[in-house]
This record gives sequence, C-alpha cells and structure tokens, in this order.
Amino acid sequence: MRYLFILLVLTVSPLQAGKPNILFILIDDLGWMDLHCQGNANLKTPHIDALAEQGMRFTDAYAAAPVCSPTRAAIMTGQSPARLHITNHLPHQDRFTPEDSKLLPAEMLDHLPLEHVTLAERLREEAGYATAFIGKWHLYKGREKQYNPLHQGFDINIGGCSYGGPPTFFDPYRIDFLPDRKVGEYLPDRLADEAISFMKQQDAKGSPFFVALWNYTVHWPMEAPASLVAKYRDRPLKGYRDHRYAAMIEAMDAAIGRVLGALEQIEATGDTIVVFTSDNGPFGGVGDARPLRGDKGHLYEGGIRVPLIVRWPGKIQAGAENPTPVISTDFYPTLLSAAGLGVKEDNVIDGEDLLPLLIGGKSLKRQAIFWHYPNFAFHRDNRLGSAIREGDYKLLEFFDDQSVELYNLREDIGEKMNLAGKRPELAMRLRDQLHAWRAGTKAAMPKKR
Repeated sequence: MRYLFILLVLTVSPLQAGKPNILFILIDDLGWMDLHCQGNANLKTPHIDALAEQGMRFTDAYAAAPVCSPTRAAIMTGQSPARLHITNHLPHQDRFTPEDSKLLPAEMLDHLPLEHVTLAERLREEAGYATAFIGKWHLYKGREKQYNPLHQGFDINIGGCSYGGPPTFFDPYRIDFLPDRKVGEYLPDRLADEAISFMKQQDAKGSPFFVALWNYTVHWPMEAPASLVAKYRDRPLKGYRDHRYAAMIEAMDAAIGRVLGALEQIEATGDTIVVFTSDNGPFGGVGDARPLRGDKGHLYEGGIRVPLIVRWPGKIQAGAENPTPVISTDFYPTLLSAAGLGVKEDNVIDGEDLLPLLIGGKSLKRQAIFWHYPNFAFHRDNRLGSAIREGDYKLLEFFDDQSVELYNLREDIGEKMNLAGKRPELAMRLRDQLHAWRAGTKAAMPKKR
C-alpha cells in the first residue's frame, strides 16, 4: 500500500507571532488639562475620552522637556535630552536670551544625529515593521533634510521636516514632504487620512505597522474650521484662554476619532497598541494648565506634566487610572519590549520598560525621574534649571542663583508651598542626586555672561 504524506507548511503572520501594531499619537503643545477626561468640563473630546475608558490613563505622566524638540528626540532614542545635548526647541533659540540675564544658554546640537539607532529603525530592521512618520518632526534645522524621518528608520515621511509649527493649518500648507491636495482642507484631517491609508495598506499585507502620527496641532497658529470657531466664540473663557484653541482641540479629537475608527474597520483594534500623549505643556497664551503652575517652557508641572493614555485590548486593563510617574524616555524600551525586542547592551537608555507596570501591575525599578532645561524659551520669566521627582517630592534647582525649591506634589499640585527651608536634609539629598545625574549624562550647563 502506498501512503501519501502531505507536508503542511503553516505561515504565521507577524501579528500571530506576537508583534502588535503600534499607533503612537503625539499631540503638539497639548496641556495636562486640555481633555475632558482629564477634568476639563469645558472642552469636548469624546473620542479620546473613549480611548481612556478602553485603556490606562496616567495621572502623573511627564514630557522629557518643557518644549518640543528635546521630548521628540527622547522618544525616538530613549535617552534624556541632557544626554542627547538637545535641550531646547530647534534651532537653538539664542534670540530668547534676556538682555539682563546673568547667564547664557547651554550649547546644544541643532539636529538628531543619524548615529542614534531610533525606535523606528529597530522596529523595521529587527522586527519587520512597516514604519510611517506622519506630522511634525522638528529634529533638524532649516534645509538640512538629511536628518528627516526617511533617514531615521521610517519607510514613508508625510510632513516631517524642520518646522516647529505649520505656516497654516489649511491647504495649501507649504510644508516639506506634504504635497498639497485640496484647497481649504484642514491639516489634522489630512494627516488622519494618511495614517488611515497606511494602516489599511499594511493590514492587507499582513504586516505589523508602526505609525508615528505626530500632529502639528494644537500648536500655533490658532486655526480651526470656521464652524468650530463660531461654536466657542461666545462661550466664557474657562479652561482655556483662546476660543480658537478650544476649537482646535475638538477638531483634533474628531480627527483622532477617525483614525481609531479605522482600526475597528480593519479589525485591528485588538492587535494594536495605541499611545496618546503630548510633547510638553500648553502655550500659556492660549492654554490654561491650572491647577498646575506654569506652562510650556517652564520646569513647573504645567510645563512638563502631560496627558498619557495607553490602550492594548486584552493586555492592559480597560478604564484603569495609574498615578505612577512615567516619562517620555520610557516609550523606547516599552514599545521595543512589546515587539519582542530588548535593549541592546551597548545602548544607553534613560527610560524604563513599562510593560510590567502596564500589564502586570508591578512597580517600576527606578526611584526618580529627571529634567534638564538650561535654555531660554519664549518667556522672560522662565529660569534655567534642572529638576528631579522622587515619590511625591519634586525639587527644582535654578542656575541663576543656585536656589532650590521643594514641593510635595501629592499635597500641593500647584507648587505653591516651597518646603526647602522646612525639609533641608531632603532638599540636599535630592539636589545631590540631581548633580550626580547631570554628571552621569554629561549635561551641558549654561555659562555666565
């Protein structure tokens, strides 16, 4: 008798092999209080509120810097702005140095060097991800396009250039790597379309994707569809300082809602990690970070504490609220870990893998997180300094007079009561930790005028 042996070769898709899609949504200048789910009853953000109900919302999440470029570089590399020597928004903002300042800002790089192995590079080269950058890059100056996302691990780049803000939010946009499409089209809607198109293409191929949807909104200029601007024009200014800003937030929410809806349409919601966060606090002229102190450009909570929602159905508890302090550098090791990749031994990383916290409810290993901002922003009142948070306590050190301020954030989220005089031993210990961290990262310091 003859026997017929049939060899079945089973092909396992990347998603079946445990490689989730990654949709990383970064909103520009969105403050901690700029969402309804964050406690602002005067803003309408139903789609992001729903995302929070489906995932984990962090109450004490932080940007790596109080301005955009350093935070973006930190996300891409897992390294702190101090270590990267990218500590201000690009290009180097010497023009903001007050004439009467005792200090000159620290020297810094004007681009993210290609020598860094970015999150996108590792996901693409080592885990087979299709990678797309869509939106604001702001990690090089001027026309130095050799540092654009296409040279940092992304297969496609739509709109990622040196711009910190768009010339306009309406087509024609006049943005590098973003061809005009339809006169009058709104930029958040255009970028949502591009993200949806890419996700659908990769889903049809069975390829895992990493989409960095880093919106230009809600950055200046204040522009939104006329119907939304009219909607908020006659409302009292509560929870924001400009009616156009409220309109931009609602328009942003609607665009993000379409992207999240597309994941449902292609039945990829369960296979996709969604990260939603901001790169720094709100611009004070339009946003209102209260009860937090300060805003964009300051090391006080209003400048660095940001919204953060992470959703991964079946892995992360839906509707969870987490008070653990986390920071932008954590995304690099966390998303690599989710894709089955570890941090290489020769790669210095300042962040910590959050998966044990997100999935297992475990505590983080580190004791403190740090910031270093030795540059001037667009305010005359921002002071060059560094900061550390350990547990409930946060210490700020200012370089103009070497003074320190100490706050208990659990009891004093508005940073109104300086405890440095009442808790001198704690203040000294935290200051020493901060000095040791700066030395370890070889942080550049400002110079005396």
